[in-house]
Amino acid sequence: MANKQGRKLEQHIAVFGEIGSGKTVLVSSFFGPYQEREAVRKRGLRVLARDPGQGNALHRNYLGMRDSAHVPSATRFDSTSYTFDIRLEGDRGNSRRRQHRPDATLVWHDYPGEWFESTLSGAQEEARRLETFRTLLGSDVALLLVDGQKLKDYQGEEERYLKSLFGNVKRGLLTLKDPLLENEGPLTQFPRIWVIALSKADLWPDLDVYAFRDMLIDKASDEIADLRDVIGGLVADKAALSVGEDFVRLSSARFDAGSIDLTQRVGLDLIMPMASVLPLERHLRWFRSKKLSHGVAKRLLDNAGPIAAAGQAIALKVLPGKYKALALLFNAELIERVAEAGKEQLEGVKAEATEKHDLLTATLAQFQLDLNAAERDGVILRSER
Repeated sequence: MANKQGRKLEQHIAVFGEIGSGKTVLVSSFFGPYQEREAVRKRGLRVLARDPGQGNALHRNYLGMRDSAHVPSATRFDSTSYTFDIRLEGDRGNSRRRQHRPDATLVWHDYPGEWFESTLSGAQEEARRLETFRTLLGSDVALLLVDGQKLKDYQGEEERYLKSLFGNVKRGLLTLKDPLLENEGPLTQFPRIWVIALSKADLWPDLDVYAFRDMLIDKASDEIADLRDVIGGLVADKAALSVGEDFVRLSSARFDAGSIDLTQRVGLDLIMPMASVLPLERHLRWFRSKKLSHGVAKRLLDNAGPIAAAGQAIALKVLPGKYKALALLFNAELIERVAEAGKEQLEGVKAEATEKHDLLTATLAQFQLDLNAAERDGVILRSER
């Protein structure tokens, strides 16, 4: 994320889900509200699609849901990466210099679910699938969607659907393993945090994130463990891996017969905070507990350098005096203490940073506020490991 010091944040997130799980609706509902004046005013963020054609398509999907209760059609074998430039409305300083430079960039990789569910048609499609998967290896966080509608269809025997879902993803990754590892061996850069997300969560209004987690553990814990083992076989330092330890509820809107209420969205404003904050907290925690080798940690934390610098700025504001020396080292213990900072402290940091046009620090403080609030509300559950 760019600010007056020139710091810039670019985060990637990989989204996996079977066909019909709601990936197209999710990305359209993430993008669409930020094209409306009221949402920009309320959140203080403007989200722009770097590719205007993609932006128009997503906006059209959103308007179709908002104005005509029309749900966009599911895409088949359509592998798309969306690049969103994020601008903070609170900063009016140096507007000419910042005109063509975003404060942050989010790259959203949408991986076709069909490649986990069906047999490939030939060598050309196999090569396309491998190349598509390589494009998302820069992501630190992956979202694995559990389709709320399918879960409802299998109510009373949810294990049948869940075992099939996790089994398909596991088998799909196994087919990619040899070509991914043939040149360099275990991968350093790979999504290490796999958040299991309940999509279409509006269909399960009484299922908070804790109950969702409990259902998964009760019905499909063996399959999640198998998936973790397969992913562990792809990465260097496989102990530094979180699969099925973080959970989130996602809903693009409230869908009723003949109407779609897009104001009733859940969890979509956590996409950027999850992509930005979770990797920094987790990577440093793993390094401190010696789950990450020094070489792998350095490569991962170098990527997080801009966030770490902002986290240091927050730490200097919210920590007691005796801990300020830690801020100069910015180690895992410090990260955990920043994560525990109170609401008033973080809001104070955000206000001061905004006044100074230190947008990265302001935004990181807001992301932490968003995650903390969502955890209290039963929308997200973060691993403590």
